[in-house]
Amino acid sequence: MKGPPLSHLRLTTAGLLALALAWPPCMARTPQPAPSLPVPVHGVIGVADAYLSPEFWVARTAAADTPRMTRAAIDARNARLLREDASMHDLAALPATLDRARVASWIEALASPPTRPLWDETGTPVAKEALEAIAANRALAAIPASQPTRFGMAVRRAPLRAFPTALRVFNRDDDTDIDRFQESALFPGDAVVIAHASADGRWLFVVSTRYAAWTEADAIAQGTRDEVLAYARRTPYRVITGAKPRTVFTREAPRVSELQLDMGTRVPLAAVAPDQPVNGQHPYTAWPLDLPVRNADGRLAFSPALLPKIADSSADYLPLTRANILRQAFKFLGERYGWGHAYNARDCSGFVSDVYRSMGVQLPRNTSAQAVSPVFPRVRFSPGDSREARMAAIRALDVGDLIYIPGHVMLYIGDIDGMPYVIHDTNGGSYLGADGALRTMHLNGVSVTPLLPLRFDRSHDYVDRITNIVRVAAAQ
Repeated sequence: MKGPPLSHLRLTTAGLLALALAWPPCMARTPQPAPSLPVPVHGVIGVADAYLSPEFWVARTAAADTPRMTRAAIDARNARLLREDASMHDLAALPATLDRARVASWIEALASPPTRPLWDETGTPVAKEALEAIAANRALAAIPASQPTRFGMAVRRAPLRAFPTALRVFNRDDDTDIDRFQESALFPGDAVVIAHASADGRWLFVVSTRYAAWTEADAIAQGTRDEVLAYARRTPYRVITGAKPRTVFTREAPRVSELQLDMGTRVPLAAVAPDQPVNGQHPYTAWPLDLPVRNADGRLAFSPALLPKIADSSADYLPLTRANILRQAFKFLGERYGWGHAYNARDCSGFVSDVYRSMGVQLPRNTSAQAVSPVFPRVRFSPGDSREARMAAIRALDVGDLIYIPGHVMLYIGDIDGMPYVIHDTNGGSYLGADGALRTMHLNGVSVTPLLPLRFDRSHDYVDRITNIVRVAAAQ
């Protein structure tokens, strides 16, 4: 699944000229010195209450409602992403049988058995024997030499884990946020290939389009290849454009009662009579969705459920505009940081992925893959690139561009008096005070901040550490 060699735009003089020609002139700015920023009473440098509204930024954005790419162009690039990005999995292209080597490589590439000390949520060291038992639960020796390729579908939001266990583990006894076994999440309707089962039968190793990991067996319903893959193509449908709305409560169908549907999830409409009750309720105030459910035998079935019309959804993906990028991103403002989609939330790369997913744009799951994907225009930096070159690229940013530093991504939202601002899902955030001391803001959620004051330590700011700038809203 390796793609062709990546084409990088290095920040030489020629590269900066290419950048200026390729990126919209309406967003170019004259270099200005960074202003001295106030620290309000809440302690987040340079952020006034007005900055916490998407409309503040929309009003400052040129060509805010102009589509950046057509639907056909987005679909074509999504198809390229499947073909050319090694982090993605084209489920439809997998063979009819899976051999042991392929399945074992998926599992072993995800995570190696832990060798360093780990702690649980109570701050207690996890015993070596417990970690060995968790690794053994992968049942690698039980992978058959050959097996039919089985398809399934997620019936609820479910964690994707490095190992088949719900045990949360941490690198330090005082850290209970960054669970080192948490990888990502599946959403209702996500198609998967079921590759293996844990020794205790409670976990399945599944391959989704963007990730291969362990998930809870009762979150997956097994179906035929055709019915699983066809679900994502069914019409008509609704696209969830709210942060995480829920279906209405229904005692008649508990499997789809108050089911969470995260931003960007596409769900086909159920073929129900418009004047007949759905699960005991008249449907005229809601959209009747056709949601996957898991029968007692583990097989896939479908059940109607109602999504209130007042909940944010759309008959199609939203147009890819600067205004929509801003409005969608701000719907998560204040959500707590959740490493690997933990805490019923998301992390930095999950955040930007879900925002763009509501506009039909697919991104790789993790920052390491997003930052270097071969299908998006990007500016690459090496440690030797000058401060001037980095600042020139920052001044050429367009709303929605993604700024990558090691292990983190930020979404650019605009400038105020020459100061670039970002929205990002961060578990940290520090800046230098007037006395030169490093001040930690403890943001730990989706936050709006100025870019330039953000620091790794007293000696290095985020600009020094930028590795890539990716323009999602443009064809390569």
